[in-house]
Amino acid sequence: MARYDIRHRDGMARAGVFYGAGEPLSLPAAIDAEERFSDLALLKHSHVPLSAPPAFVEAYLPGYETVVAVHPRSSRTASSGDVVMIGNWHTALAQPRQYIRWLQDLKGRVPPDTVWYAPASALPSGVAFLIFSGLDLFDFTAVDLMTARDLYCTPEGEFPAEEWLAGGGCPCPGCAAGDLGLHNRLALVREIAVSTRFLARGQLREFIERRCRAHAPFVAALRLFDVEYDFTEPSTPIVRTAPFLAHTAESLRRPEVRRFADRVTGRYVPYRTDVAVILPCSARKPYSGSRSHHLLKAAIRDRAHELIMTSPLGLVPRELERLYPAAHYDIPVTGYWDREEREFIAATLAAYLGRHRYRRVLAHVEGGSLDIVADAAARCGTEIECTCRGHPTDAASLDALGAALEGERRKVPDIIRGCVSWQFGADIDTRGLMLKGKWMNQKVVRGKEQLFSLDPATGLLRPTFGGWDLIPEGYRIKIDNFVPKGDVLAPGIVDADPAIREGDEVLITGDLAVATGRAVMGAREMLESSYGVAAKVRKVHKFAPEGP
Repeated sequence: MARYDIRHRDGMARAGVFYGAGEPLSLPAAIDAEERFSDLALLKHSHVPLSAPPAFVEAYLPGYETVVAVHPRSSRTASSGDVVMIGNWHTALAQPRQYIRWLQDLKGRVPPDTVWYAPASALPSGVAFLIFSGLDLFDFTAVDLMTARDLYCTPEGEFPAEEWLAGGGCPCPGCAAGDLGLHNRLALVREIAVSTRFLARGQLREFIERRCRAHAPFVAALRLFDVEYDFTEPSTPIVRTAPFLAHTAESLRRPEVRRFADRVTGRYVPYRTDVAVILPCSARKPYSGSRSHHLLKAAIRDRAHELIMTSPLGLVPRELERLYPAAHYDIPVTGYWDREEREFIAATLAAYLGRHRYRRVLAHVEGGSLDIVADAAARCGTEIECTCRGHPTDAASLDALGAALEGERRKVPDIIRGCVSWQFGADIDTRGLMLKGKWMNQKVVRGKEQLFSLDPATGLLRPTFGGWDLIPEGYRIKIDNFVPKGDVLAPGIVDADPAIREGDEVLITGDLAVATGRAVMGAREMLESSYGVAAKVRKVHKFAPEGP
């Protein structure tokens, strides 16, 4: 039985090994498809246009034995392990809006653990975006056509071969031999390999933001992907260990950015204080490790709730500064806020202040940052007090900040409550709970009982069984009647909370045992896949057998 063993995920992109007819095939890959899928040669030139009417599609969509041909306007679907072929996909990116709609329709009705084959679509300048879109398998038809047109293929585009082939810019065997066809094929293979490495590192999005500049339709499609948040967010991991490089305008619209802001304004529960101070961010992450925030914290002395305004995330409460992506992002600093940044930060701040009504809100920011805070305050009807007297860390500014907080009570930030509410959507009672240990080995305890450990790489809390008892619902996976003796596979899952994303901490429950672990797939993929690890198990508690 054919199967696709997916070993790495990054958004909709996957990398793994396909086991079917012939030798195991590492994906993503480009192959001579007719050698692997022999019946493709029998029905050449039979692809149906993507915009064809449904009746035409149903009448002429070809049927194969080795692959399943699908179409956006056909009801035909596939089974787990099938190779799914989308004919004429090379024409899709000419219509970026349709590209997203067609992909949504096709991905929504085909099982996740299938191999997606896009014939005659892959060029070195576009294959990375196809991989980013969730396509796995390609052929050499497109690059061979470029060879026939005497065009030299690069990740930056296609150029006249007479200008480039002998230019010495490429050390491949094809260029060394003056063989344009070999160069073009090797260029495609190399670009797939590079894309796969970025995928495995969790940085395919950053790579795509660089590569998509070669063609305007790619830029348009990337922006439209981000508009379709409900489509892209479920496949976006909750955390990554790689840096979050927000170096382009498109970075500001990544699903991780909106999800973080939505949780801050919706789920997150601040600790009990009625004074807030809005602070600037810092280049160093987490912010509290920077010199500027060391000075700011010394002036505040826990007398106000510290809210850091920043691009691209909008607003980061101090308790969440070690969570992904707040502790992982890097953004070029120019001192200038563009219109989209201003709008996003102001909207996020207004939503937060509108939901959490503080008695006093201090704005310890200057220039354009102060304008954004004033805009947000006007939107939600909040009065602000400005404490900056120049740069936020100038002595006069720090003195003014300290004086403004004179007489306010000190309250220690409740990191546990803040992180649990953001991560699990639960407002727990943290009385009696303590955060102990140094950063790389911190844990939450109640007396001698450990309830959570802290993942130093991502900032996420990892609940023990006792910790899960504090979280009344959500992030549960229901398994069949077995005791996990290793990782939990997708076929053994009966139900899963729809909120689960790759990287989430989960509680695995069944009639015979309960286990703690981390999700390797999102909820939909868990429920619809017939193969693959769904959750990495950390600890298992087997229930005692019932008496006679």
